[in-house]
Amino acid sequence: MTIEYTLTTNFVKVTVLPVYVEEHSIPYENCYVWMYNVKIQNQSQSTIQLLSRYWQIIDYTGRVNEINGIGVTGEQPVIKSGETFRYTSGTYLSTPSGIMQGRYEFLNEDNTQLFNVIIPTFSLDSPYYTVKPH
Repeated sequence: MTIEYTLTTNFVKVTVLPVYVEEHSIPYENCYVWMYNVKIQNQSQSTIQLLSRYWQIIDYTGRVNEINGIGVTGEQPVIKSGETFRYTSGTYLSTPSGIMQGRYEFLNEDNTQLFNVIIPTFSLDSPYYTVKPH
């Protein structure tokens, strides 16, 4: 079952759809792979540009991997009012489940205001993750 996660911050709606990638995962070597599809909708009245991203990838043991970078998938997209930008990326964990959370930094069209947009926290749960009752 796949679940979409959506959050709107500063008139920018971010929707994430994570998908476990069985064919690239190697559970017996503690390698679990996901791709995630991201949709960024500009619901403001201004044109905006995505400058950078910050991610925290947290496995179920609590280990945190932080990622900072310019743009997304090699781009710093300009998104006009009412438009949507989509991209697909991926990650892996050494455990069968975890979460991802983060934010984007944007610049408004007159280049005077930087602002953050929160990416909804989303689960990375493989079929190998089983919750055991206490």
